[in-house]
Amino acid sequence: MEIFTQQVVSGLATGGIYASVALALVMIYQATDVVNFAQGEMAMFATYICWSMLNAGLPYWGAFLATLGFAFIGGVVIERVVIRPVENAPILSIVIVTLGLLVICNSVAGWIWTYVQKPFPSPFPSKPFKVSLGAGETIFGAHDIGQIGITLFVLLCIYLFFRFTPLGLAMRAAAQNPVSSRLCGIRVGWMLALGWGLAAVVGAVAGMMVAPSLTLEPNLMGGVQIYAFAAATLGGFTSPGGAVLGGFIVGVVENLVGTYVSFIGTELKFTVALAMIIVVLLVKPSGLFGSTVVKRV
Repeated sequence: MEIFTQQVVSGLATGGIYASVALALVMIYQATDVVNFAQGEMAMFATYICWSMLNAGLPYWGAFLATLGFAFIGGVVIERVVIRPVENAPILSIVIVTLGLLVICNSVAGWIWTYVQKPFPSPFPSKPFKVSLGAGETIFGAHDIGQIGITLFVLLCIYLFFRFTPLGLAMRAAAQNPVSSRLCGIRVGWMLALGWGLAAVVGAVAGMMVAPSLTLEPNLMGGVQIYAFAAATLGGFTSPGGAVLGGFIVGVVENLVGTYVSFIGTELKFTVALAMIIVVLLVKPSGLFGSTVVKRV
């Protein structure tokens, strides 16, 4: 029972990271109908910026907040400079642009910081928590617990922003109905740019939270993005809440399958995410919580 509880908590911690990146993917998809394949690399780049500020002597939370600012500005600039000129191009062209952005971010990060793996500090204590459950004692990593807390806090802030603030409501309207929004005086172009900025912020949080568990290097977010795609596919690219829930489901299922299915183990855990993507696309392409989009032709 203790092992099961540990694996569930650990799965929720990593699932929160998948949920954050999946939410960023869904935010951009809803705004532009494009999947941003460079989302993970943008998060990795932001994490390197945080690492550089920490090495320069900034306290952790100061560097954390400054990185969120850099990530937001970077997301807005990318939308205005890279995505805006091709917004009316065929979808395949925009996908190729995001793939090119992925390669550029990865290569520039390797050029600036090299491909040598670097440790990334955790803001949480190294001493684990011990909880007595029945006759046994279960140990939880402090970083796992803190990671869950930070992730849930960020997701709550995003929800409150889009649900209760005028700017958040304007961004939702611009994403769902650009034509009517323009008639109401909403500057749709800037709303979409701000959406890219917020998605970059959410991704940056995910990168800074996952880096202490792994090691910082240019390919840090490659596997995480695959799991995030699985989460968004499972929950539905048209459902932000579904994508978040899908991230937690993927994280827990990945851990439990790797622990209790002997022929999978830790070596084949990555295939669990790929299998989930294939199964969901075959059974319910719109995802568990997504809606099927019908267009008149």
